[in-house]
Amino acid sequence: MVYWMTGDTVVIRGILKGKLWWACPAFVVQDKPDLIALYWPVGTPTRSPIRRPTVEDELYNRIKLVERIWTDNDVLSLTMPGAAHSIELMWEAGTRNVRCWYVHLQEPLHRTRIGFDTMDQMLDIVISPDRSNWHWKDEDEFTEAEAIGVYTHEKAQSIRLEGERVIGRLNTNAPPFCDGWEEWTPPVDWGIPSFLEGWGDLSV
Repeated sequence: MVYWMTGDTVVIRGILKGKLWWACPAFVVQDKPDLIALYWPVGTPTRSPIRRPTVEDELYNRIKLVERIWTDNDVLSLTMPGAAHSIELMWEAGTRNVRCWYVHLQEPLHRTRIGFDTMDQMLDIVISPDRSNWHWKDEDEFTEAEAIGVYTHEKAQSIRLEGERVIGRLNTNAPPFCDGWEEWTPPVDWGIPSFLEGWGDLSV
């Protein structure tokens, strides 16, 4: 099993039924048994859908990617190995002004030789900068996804329950919310991460 050192570059990819849905390089902040922390700033190159995917696109696995540059937020992604979510701290570009905490409900991270694979599960949670309030995001699409068969009823329930567990940790100020990550700053010499060779090969 590959473990990464602080400062290494990895590639995070979204994979659905053997197709690449998005990809982004990131710096490793830490890679430990209890937490994987990854960082990418504004200016990071990405591969992302040419348009916002619809629920039907996910059902039929239709995707076309384009080259883009990440904009708006510098992002620190915090994931407990095995958890079906990541918690992202988003700062306004080039500042320490927290824009929000953002919870991606997703498939647990799978280690590859170049980083980590996962896949978004449509439903997300947005938490205010001071963590005093929160709301679900994309609930309508998530409900439609269950209705047309992207997710079974049981799978949809498990995704929502995962989100509710995150809110439980938020309400009790449990890790990673209590760990002071909002005060973390990247080393000045990190710059912008780049895609690793072979990033598009789904066999790695």
